[in-house]
Amino acid sequence: MNDLNRSGRVFWITGLSGSGKSTMCSNLTEYLRKSGRTVIRLDGDKLRQVLDSTRGHSREDRRDLAMRYARLCRLLAGQGVDVTIATISLFKEVHNWNRENLPNYHEIYLDVPLDELKRRDPKNIYKRAMANELSNVAGVDLEVDFPEKPDVVIRHENGKGSDDSFQELVEKLKL
Repeated sequence: MNDLNRSGRVFWITGLSGSGKSTMCSNLTEYLRKSGRTVIRLDGDKLRQVLDSTRGHSREDRRDLAMRYARLCRLLAGQGVDVTIATISLFKEVHNWNRENLPNYHEIYLDVPLDELKRRDPKNIYKRAMANELSNVAGVDLEVDFPEKPDVVIRHENGKGSDDSFQELVEKLKL
């Protein structure tokens, strides 16, 4: 039997740095596990260390790395497990490839305004970019392609916490 006939689901959580991807991914992973699913959680920062820490952060480097993530998701989901992944990977080519090649693909876009991301800035990425200490920052000086037709969009609203956003995700995915 072809592995793709036994596919798990892929939950591709994307957004700019600081948008809450890792938190959302962790929450979704735990939720799916509690429902009895076998789930593998992937995080873009950790994947970069494993798959290719020598690459730079140019658009081409990032796109190539995102394609590696996508192919890994396909491999894992093809073995019947669900995959949750938190990754910036804002490239039209990657989104299109995922839709064409990942069965049971769910694209989740965390839409947070740049002003809010700069306020949060847990890794000081935006602060360093504004001080010209860091370049190739997605959404600042590196062009990104925001998803054209994500399956779910979670928009930032003042006063809405991560638990509220997660509950909205569960409702929209009908989990």
